[in-house]
Amino acid sequence: MRVVQLGIAVAVALALVAGLALAIGRVGPPGAVPVPAPRLDELPAAAPGSERVVLAGGCFWGVQAVYEHVRGVLSATAGYAGGAASTADYEDVSTGSTGHAESVRVVYDPRRITLGRLLQIFFSVAADPTEWNRQGPDVGSQYRSVIFYASPEQQQIAAAYIRQLTVARVFRRSIVTEVAPLPAFYPAEAYHQDYAARHPGAAPGWGHRGPGPARAQAGRAAQPRWGPRPPDDPYIQINDLPKLVNLRRAWPRFYRAAARETADSHRQ
Repeated sequence: MRVVQLGIAVAVALALVAGLALAIGRVGPPGAVPVPAPRLDELPAAAPGSERVVLAGGCFWGVQAVYEHVRGVLSATAGYAGGAASTADYEDVSTGSTGHAESVRVVYDPRRITLGRLLQIFFSVAADPTEWNRQGPDVGSQYRSVIFYASPEQQQIAAAYIRQLTVARVFRRSIVTEVAPLPAFYPAEAYHQDYAARHPGAAPGWGHRGPGPARAQAGRAAQPRWGPRPPDDPYIQINDLPKLVNLRRAWPRFYRAAARETADSHRQ
């Protein structure tokens, strides 16, 4: 039911976003950025196995939702990276003082998709790499853009790709995405997992701390400062469903409708 619910939401998001944009101007993230394929990438694996990379690109709900719909991704887990185990919880991380970034651990099948392709999707639809310590309406160092590498090869591929995009001037502003070693990854609380799938209509001002746009701050006055959002709040609809629309449009070869790897998704 949750997958069906999110699928329906994605299907109507085009009309929703277009209608809202006409009514109040630019809404949510822009369209997919056409980024070139990385010149340096890992070779597709010949034997069964799995690899993982941790990516941070703002609120982990949206980044997780994107990679859950990418073919070849076995799992995407919301969590925290960059800080200590003792502060790896939403309340502490939301202060912006723990060193953590809201992150997503992406486990993928290297026979079907490469790290370079995952990064291409990251820069194209999952995050804006030019925003410093923020993503869209969410402000703070916990929303910074980071590629946490687990091996020298991952570091080399990520750094080379950022240099390639910088030289090509793909983005109008400088890329500020960090390439940093992964000390540890801490899964987030259960209510954050698959949040976009379970709350396709959740909204800004419920669950985020720290400075932000005036309208978001105004909405926080009478609401809890962290914790689950109500299902009728439109944060996901405004900020994250457009990313899935962009993924489907720009990456039809790698987009899958199911938010989980299944036998059928291998044949899609």
